[in-house]
Amino acid sequence: MFSLEKCLFKFFTQQVGFCLCNYWTEGTLFFLSETAPTSAYSSPARSLGDTGITPLSPSHIVNDTDSNVSEQQSFLVVVAIDFGTTSSGYAYSFTKEPECIHVMRRWEGGDPGVSNQKTPTTILLTPERKFHSFGYAARDFYHDLDPNEAKQWLYLEKFKMKLHTTGDLTMDTDLTAANGKKVKALEIFAYALQYFKEQALKELSDQAGSEFENSDVRWVITVPAIWKQPAKQFMRQAAYQAGLASPENSEQLIIALEPEAASIYCRKLRLHQMIELSSKAAVNGYSGSDTVGAGFTQAKEHIRRNRQSRTFLVENVIGEIWSELEEGDKYVVVDSGGGTVDLTVHQIRLPEGHLKELYKATGGPYGSLGVDYEFENLLCKIFGEDFIEQFKIKRPAAWVDLMIAFESRKRAAAPDRTNPLNITLPFSFIDYYKKFRGHSVEHALRKSNVDFVKWSSQGMLRMSPDAMNALFKPTIDSIIEHLRDLFQKPEVSTVKFLFLVGGFAEAPLLQQAVQAAFGDKCRIIIPQDVGLTILKGAVLFGLDPAVIKVRRSPLTYGVGVLNRYVEGKHPPEKLLVKDGTRWCTDVFDKFISADQSVALGELVKRSYTPAKPSQLVIVINIYSSEHDDVSFITDPGVKKCGTLRLDLTGTSGTAVPARREIQTLMQFGDTEIKATAIDIATSKSVKVGIDFLNY
Repeated sequence: MFSLEKCLFKFFTQQVGFCLCNYWTEGTLFFLSETAPTSAYSSPARSLGDTGITPLSPSHIVNDTDSNVSEQQSFLVVVAIDFGTTSSGYAYSFTKEPECIHVMRRWEGGDPGVSNQKTPTTILLTPERKFHSFGYAARDFYHDLDPNEAKQWLYLEKFKMKLHTTGDLTMDTDLTAANGKKVKALEIFAYALQYFKEQALKELSDQAGSEFENSDVRWVITVPAIWKQPAKQFMRQAAYQAGLASPENSEQLIIALEPEAASIYCRKLRLHQMIELSSKAAVNGYSGSDTVGAGFTQAKEHIRRNRQSRTFLVENVIGEIWSELEEGDKYVVVDSGGGTVDLTVHQIRLPEGHLKELYKATGGPYGSLGVDYEFENLLCKIFGEDFIEQFKIKRPAAWVDLMIAFESRKRAAAPDRTNPLNITLPFSFIDYYKKFRGHSVEHALRKSNVDFVKWSSQGMLRMSPDAMNALFKPTIDSIIEHLRDLFQKPEVSTVKFLFLVGGFAEAPLLQQAVQAAFGDKCRIIIPQDVGLTILKGAVLFGLDPAVIKVRRSPLTYGVGVLNRYVEGKHPPEKLLVKDGTRWCTDVFDKFISADQSVALGELVKRSYTPAKPSQLVIVINIYSSEHDDVSFITDPGVKKCGTLRLDLTGTSGTAVPARREIQTLMQFGDTEIKATAIDIATSKSVKVGIDFLNY
């Protein structure tokens, strides 16, 4: 195979905006032989002895959205899956009725005071590792198992965060079930997506009165915008394995970024669909002087009264809130979920309401799971870390019960709460602790230095409101600090609105903190159905993927090339002498830089020619980095992330010009990046998505 980065001569003029075939006439084309000089560094350009490719043209950037449109196939319905860390669900809309968004059927089961329009992201496998159930059904079945039998079953919850926290994510990455056994992450995600696929198709078939085919559906899956590229690709691979789409029909599946989806939905809001927290002008009768808890309680009552209706009507134009916006106005979306908090900054383009991303998505692992971790740390402080670890392994179902009990009390935390919160300890916790330590739970509480947690004779931990609020503090402080940093950026100055969305946005403590910190800077808005904002926005995105017109590139992309060696500029270890010519190897030649604005459908085009006309296989390797200041493909953090392999065998009878033109195109501005290579003489082409998992 012949590799682009090994012998790609740097011959680009710095002009952008046109494409000329400037044939390279100076110098000699050559083979990189096995006996090329070696250096202290491992150089991809020297280790492979293949024929090179030389440029024909400068880089060319063109906005080519029309070519995209022709590839779009028609679908009868868009189904969006909001795959959350703590809860998940789906919604759909028929393409002929885009103003109607239908939220999935009500789930069986549920917890007191918790909306069950979404279901817990929990999955249960049999001892034979076969899929058994998902959501409430999985949790309830696992709860009812005999403790000894439960040890054989594989129960997983909140496993989505593994994709964010794993630095070297691959297709073989494992997850750990509650019983400590390992299982392939790809299998678990595929099982979950397959479950939603079957549920959605069944509901659609029941509604239509006839069998609904998967080919009629465009699928949308939500992911956090701050996820690194391997995690986003992993979700697509899991969806392929689940049968939602296939690599051959990749357009059937769209990966939606969660804060983008929320932003798209927020554009449609009417005044009665939102609560305003800020001290700015009142909206919908709520002002900054109202208590946060009171305003949101009224909103939840409104939702409960309308819960039987699973159909939401959205404006076919932008909503009433946008009537106050002018061309170029900016707003921030804070997506606070179970695992992560995502921040994105958008600018409105009127009159269509198209969106432009002003600053690349930021955030971190500051979701409501952080409160759970603080509670676990508190338990370790009282009962000992060794006991808690053993209890989780020996009594996994009871540990799940304990965290469910904590979840319901966590939702009752509020800034103005005065009475204690009681958390029920499972009997097996009390019993196992006595066997493990030789004394009672009550004794442990008395001996601990934790004054704000007491023992109740009803078998409960009694937490003071201050104790519960303290569990929230580290996570909320991280969110506020991150927002403060964001507001320091020039792109985020003069922001008009801050939309607080996601499941964690229901927490009055978070609402109060955001209001106190930013209420005098911008208007803070919470949609009433805050937990479904992303889900409904993802449906709208599937109906019109072109609504986000400009994004920021999360990474720098480029290829490895050879440059003429310049003494004093290039490192000596990069010197390669061939046929009397001095070359600098491994130069990183950028296609696009991190945080650079790219329009939807924007293409970077470049043309090359094989060093040997008889060359029949051409391989173009693509590299990426999180940094902008990249000089060489061997720099730290540079990763090979894509390969275009163009096989020209079988074209020997075709008249080939003396300089065969191979055109490469990289398409940016979408949530995923695509690359294409075309042999101009034969029109042979190959397409590839950037691959972060297999290199």
